Amino acid sequence: MDFDLTPPTGVDPLRIGMTRHAADTALDSLRDLAAVSESDRPGQHVFRPSGLMISIHCVRDMLEAIELGRPSSLTDRVLFQGVDVFALPAREVVRRVGELTSIEEDPDDDASFIAPDLLLSFWRPFAADDEPDEEQGYYFSSVLLARPGYYDTPAQAAERLRQSS
Repeated sequence: MDFDLTPPTGVDPLRIGMTRHAADTALDSLRDLAAVSESDRPGQHVFRPSGLMISIHCVRDMLEAIELGRPSSLTDRVLFQGVDVFALPAREVVRRVGELTSIEEDPDDDASFIAPDLLLSFWRPFAADDEPDEEQGYYFSSVLLARPGYYDTPAQAAERLRQSS
């Protein structure tokens, strides 16, 4: 199954801004009932048979962020405008996403990258750009799609609030 990241909207059927109840229902619909994982946690995350983890983050009864974790098989793909974010090397994902929008190294973690205009964040535990056998560092391990302002500092949040008033 293909999961298309559509920032800032979401990943079908999960939509940023939906109620917690609607998000729980949408998350539950992504379970493969023929192979329910013992690791599933209703209202938090599901694991598909491919190993793909889909997690939701709600605050004040609203879906704020969706995180997807790298599958262990190719039966599920996570795509951003045709870029397979888990099958391609992290360096290639950054290059291709950089052709579409700005993407920058996370100032707190040089193995991770943020596309701030899209509120996409790509994470891996460490960088191993030249070592394909070191999968955890060569490929991204997760991608997060979030609501506008998700990464704001308190000062940025105050400025965003001031501008929207």
